Amino acid sequence: MAGRLDNKVAIITGAGCVGPGWGNGRAAAVMFAREGAKVFAVDKNRDSMDETLDRVRAEGGTVEPFSCDVTDSAAVADMVAACVSTFGRADILINNVGGSAAGGPVELAEDQWDRQIDYNLKSVYLTCKHVLPVMEAQGGGAVVNTASTSGIRWTGAAQVGYASSKAGVIQFSRVVAVQYAKRNIRVNTVVPGQMHTPMVEARLAGQRSGGDVDALLKTRLARIPLGFMGDGRDTAAAALFLASDEARFITGTEIVVDGGMSVRCD
Repeated sequence: MAGRLDNKVAIITGAGCVGPGWGNGRAAAVMFAREGAKVFAVDKNRDSMDETLDRVRAEGGTVEPFSCDVTDSAAVADMVAACVSTFGRADILINNVGGSAAGGPVELAEDQWDRQIDYNLKSVYLTCKHVLPVMEAQGGGAVVNTASTSGIRWTGAAQVGYASSKAGVIQFSRVVAVQYAKRNIRVNTVVPGQMHTPMVEARLAGQRSGGDVDALLKTRLARIPLGFMGDGRDTAAAALFLASDEARFITGTEIVVDGGMSVRCD
């Protein structure tokens, strides 16, 4: 049976993960390969992609890893050139790189503010800067950027750099979607909520609950009307739909993946 992404080449940034399990990028790599895409898996930390590569290859998928700091323009240009050299084209770009830092404008150090903007927003700008000309030359493509519900509402903690940069990702995507619509390039955004990814144990619990993972999970779960937390596979499923031809008439919009959290009054 034909896959939804047969004959497509997908660049997936943040394809590694800070621990075992389903991060957004790892899940996207596995799911996209399962649907027939050739995956160009990108992460700054090559070792973090080992589980991703093993999972894809165990299912007979095609994946090629590439180490790249997506906040470095020259490195991103080299990465895109390597993808085209390896697979001949780039049909899909999935931007998954991101991370939060606690604090409002007073508490958050200025260098941390700069880092948040670079990590969460400039990374999207740079990958699009270098991938869009390739897509345009080959006649089209699809970009899916990953934002966060922190970019559309208060989600329980002051993290002004993260929230601002993720809001920027949403508007960036809308602007680029309109600019490139007549060039057959669609640009959309997935907006995950408080997912249970490996990031919770590896980083967030230390930032939010003194290292108490159970306490953090309980607090996050209480905000979700559906009564359970999704994981990277839920984010990846939304990205897969937006990247596929099933979404051929969808551009410049967002899919919120949060179990109903962002529409609650409390």
